[in-house]
Amino acid sequence: MAISIGDKFPNSTFKIMTDEGPGDVTSDEIFSGKRVVLFALPGAFTPTCHLNHLPGYLENLEQIKSKGIDAVYVLSVNDVWVMDAWATANKAKGKIGFLCDGSAIVTKAIGMEVDLDPAGMGIRSKRYSMILDDGVVQVLNIEDKPGQATVSGASTIMQQL
Repeated sequence: MAISIGDKFPNSTFKIMTDEGPGDVTSDEIFSGKRVVLFALPGAFTPTCHLNHLPGYLENLEQIKSKGIDAVYVLSVNDVWVMDAWATANKAKGKIGFLCDGSAIVTKAIGMEVDLDPAGMGIRSKRYSMILDDGVVQVLNIEDKPGQATVSGASTIMQQL
């Protein structure tokens, strides 16, 4: 069953890149006592994700934070090395948190997986965004059309804050 408005994000561990190399961060560390925007996408460097979804959040980051958001994170079913390269390529390090769910464990736990095997990508994350307050989902936007980042994009989130 997919995560819904009012649900608490499950206890999870994500891979992240630290100054010392790959590390872990827990959902409690990310969400506890904070108001957070989390957006997810099928894959780093894929066309819509790279050219539309992430750039929208980067361009509007300060405006989003000015509306009471403590942090913005992006989640993808990619490994920590790919996500780190993507953060670097977009000059996003230290601005947006890049969460790796390389085996789709968290993505499956919240019911947001999609089988993109026909496209050669395997199990990936659906494209979505959410606003969480202390780990509880307040807003959930799930994209229904592949190749678009409108329902889950930064402009939609800004209207919902």
